[in-house]
Amino acid sequence: MRLQNLYLHTMYYILYGFLKLLSLTPLRMLYFLSDFVYTLLFYVFGYRKKVVMNNLMIAFPEKTENERKEIMKQFYHNFCDNFIEMIKLMSWSTEEIKRRFTCNIEVLNDLVGKEQSVQIVSGHYFNWEMANLGLGALSKMPFVVVYMPIRNKVVNRIVYDLRSKTGVILVAATDFQNQVKEHLKKQYALILVGDQNPGNPGKAYWTNFFSKPAPFVRGPEKGARRNNTVVIYADYYKVKRGYYECRFEVVTTDPNSYKEGELTRLIVNKIEHSIRQRPSNYLWSHRRWKHEWNEAYRSKWISS
Repeated sequence: MRLQNLYLHTMYYILYGFLKLLSLTPLRMLYFLSDFVYTLLFYVFGYRKKVVMNNLMIAFPEKTENERKEIMKQFYHNFCDNFIEMIKLMSWSTEEIKRRFTCNIEVLNDLVGKEQSVQIVSGHYFNWEMANLGLGALSKMPFVVVYMPIRNKVVNRIVYDLRSKTGVILVAATDFQNQVKEHLKKQYALILVGDQNPGNPGKAYWTNFFSKPAPFVRGPEKGARRNNTVVIYADYYKVKRGYYECRFEVVTTDPNSYKEGELTRLIVNKIEHSIRQRPSNYLWSHRRWKHEWNEAYRSKWISS
């Protein structure tokens, strides 16, 4: 056990040191690296190109093949920039992050000291790492983020340290119920991803996402109802390389006034609207429609 811990500590400092040095490289040069990686992923390895194009065909059947290809190319540029900027975040100060990430944060901060806590719901947009740190730096309310631990313990520790550098409270999705209890005792802002694929489609809500039925996790709606939170939708997106903006919108202050599934349907509508505005800003490399509709799920269907 001691040898294993020594190995993990050694590997952590080696990898962390390398990434930290890389993060000190001027951003312009890092973007050259991003463009090079883009060329490899798109033209050489074709990383998940079939998945991306299939998703785009389902979402945008009205667009031409060339239009979808342009969206796909820009998506891969954003995808590569996302991880290059993640490295750069290791050396950016909190003030530098706040300079590059703007938000109408007063929508959240004006709720500080009120009776209700807040649940923020969003989609898989770029750059989620910048949004995580930017909102953590700007929020006057304890900012809780649910994350999926990485299997590699060395990488997980590096990513954990990065994501918590602006005071963000990280809660592991694998132990959510136990870890989140402490933070529910006082006012908090909890951010969740509303387009997450459920592990069990039979227990999910089903509705049309673009032109095809898709399942959505019930957790965000159930949590909002159970804790009577204010629900805020967050739409964040790239303004230009290295600069991002987030727009908060209060969805409801009374989640229990909605019938079951209505709040989820409303969030799905907002996510779809955001994607239609900026198609390449969405994470298309995941299979958004990997679960096929089955009539056995009819009781879980939520109408538009």
